[in-house]
Amino acid sequence: MKKQNGQEYIAPWEKAFDKVLTPVEEFIHRQTTSGILLMLCATAALFIANSSWNDAYHHLLEVKFTIGVPGFELSKSIHHWINDGLMALFFFVIGLELKREILVGELSDPKQAILPIIAAIGGMVVPVAIYIGFNPQGHTFDGWGIPMATDIAFALGTLALLGKRIPKNLLTFLVALAIVDDLGAVTVIALFYTETISMQALATAATMLGLLVALNLGGIRHPMPYILLGIVLWIAMLLSGVHATLAGIFLAFTIPMRPKYNPDRLLSQINDMVRQIKLAYQNDKNIVTNEVLRTRVHALGKGVQLVQAPAQIMERSMHLPSAYLIIPIFSMANSGIPIDWASLGSIIMHPVSLGIVAGLVAGKLIGIAGFSWVAVKLGLVSLPPGLNFYHIVGVAFMGGIGFTMSIFIAELGFAHSPDDLLMAKTGILLASAIAGVVGFLWLYFTAEKAEESQTKLTTESSKTNQGIK
Repeated sequence: MKKQNGQEYIAPWEKAFDKVLTPVEEFIHRQTTSGILLMLCATAALFIANSSWNDAYHHLLEVKFTIGVPGFELSKSIHHWINDGLMALFFFVIGLELKREILVGELSDPKQAILPIIAAIGGMVVPVAIYIGFNPQGHTFDGWGIPMATDIAFALGTLALLGKRIPKNLLTFLVALAIVDDLGAVTVIALFYTETISMQALATAATMLGLLVALNLGGIRHPMPYILLGIVLWIAMLLSGVHATLAGIFLAFTIPMRPKYNPDRLLSQINDMVRQIKLAYQNDKNIVTNEVLRTRVHALGKGVQLVQAPAQIMERSMHLPSAYLIIPIFSMANSGIPIDWASLGSIIMHPVSLGIVAGLVAGKLIGIAGFSWVAVKLGLVSLPPGLNFYHIVGVAFMGGIGFTMSIFIAELGFAHSPDDLLMAKTGILLASAIAGVVGFLWLYFTAEKAEESQTKLTTESSKTNQGIK
């Protein structure tokens, strides 16, 4: 603890919390840390699954957990609660991110959005086509959606390890691409990975969604009504046959993005409130005993909250448990793959594993880099400032890290085929490892060359300008 100006005590680590970050910087920072934590949890799960604790690990996941009251209760295994319950909260955060990006973020400006959108489309279409090439029919065809997904936390975590070797624009490009990718994956889950539909439950879900939209249009800003209706929406989606996690997306899109106060009104109120706080402070400098001072400070804090959109507040508050709790738990519950080293070669050469590895590694590279190159060459778009095709190829490799969403889709597609699910998870882990390592090495060596080339170009340009003068 350090004393400053004789008044304030600040612990050294508190300085990190005083930094002002933009929403994108804050998003990247949390996703990066989450990606590193995700790697550790996946490694731990693999270790446990291939140790003497394997039976206990799987037994724990199959333990039934029941909530509700007699006559109306939900009883599922811990594994299902994680994949259907906790992941609904993860999808809620994804939905808030999608809404922000579409309304005010990287996807709100068509000129900036068109390149990552084209790259993301290529990164979804080509991997799916490659997988179908290996699995054109039969029950293995059901895994076609697995290689289309990119794990944003893993990819950003790997990319961030390069530090200053890469421009910040590259991180932003990857964020925008992955957001579009998530939207595509969510759409595929909604349309193609559903079970038998219950029209009654679906009608209930539609009613809840209508009420949520009515709350938004009616100007209701308090989170509690949205949370209560969101829980009912999730239960209805769970019973409808459409995957329950989509309730998180639907709920997120109904959370208001408009603040109650505009900044002008906030500034006016702050000036008036600061004047009142100064007067109250002169009478009694102890906020514990000065009731007037305490109420004025509280009112100031409430005003600061009201100038922020409810969706912004929820996204910020939910990012922490999503990045540091939900995704690591999902990783621990779904990455425990027992590896039979004697038959590893045949597992990798299985059509499911091979289709996923080829789709995520080669498909993402061809789709993202290839579609981007064609779009630029046709004059449809231009590369963002500071980026070149070395960077785009690196991001294309990183796009092959399909961990979280790919495993999630695999659990849906092969829910009734344990052998195929094992092949799928093995392929996902192998492809993600290859894509991450190759992408990192590619950017590590080419980014430095690109930087030197750019420096040389800048120097030559400067000399030319001086010659002209």
